[in-house]
Amino acid sequence: MNDTPFPLEPSAAEAQAAIRDEFAFFGDWAERYQYLIDLGRKLPPFPEAWKIEENRLHGCQSLVWIVTEGDAARLVFHAISDSAIVSGLIYLALRVYSGRSAQEILATEPTFVADIGLARHLSPTRSNGLAALLRHIREQAQARL
Repeated sequence: MNDTPFPLEPSAAEAQAAIRDEFAFFGDWAERYQYLIDLGRKLPPFPEAWKIEENRLHGCQSLVWIVTEGDAARLVFHAISDSAIVSGLIYLALRVYSGRSAQEILATEPTFVADIGLARHLSPTRSNGLAALLRHIREQAQARL
């Protein structure tokens, strides 16, 4: 298992609140995009051996790979993208969901997307990719219950 910094907060709800608070510091979307890029750089290394078709997330314009480890008690997600902004979106999703139980994942709607204005400021292809990532995380949680 790869080292993972997640979870950072004790619960998914607290992670979403922290994300909302952090993004509130920025006055405009240029600063928020830069912050997303900076967050993406914090993702742990993703082994080249994991960058295989079986681990590729479809529905994203960018290349995204995701690996899930664990069971219903604790799921850990490892993911990376070839896009800097998408890597930042991955970081946010993993911050909320990685290291949590399947039940907590399924009980936690991704309110951070609306809370920080992502829905209004992402291109349609990035929005679709984020939706695919969030759907994949929920499907993995459901499969382990």
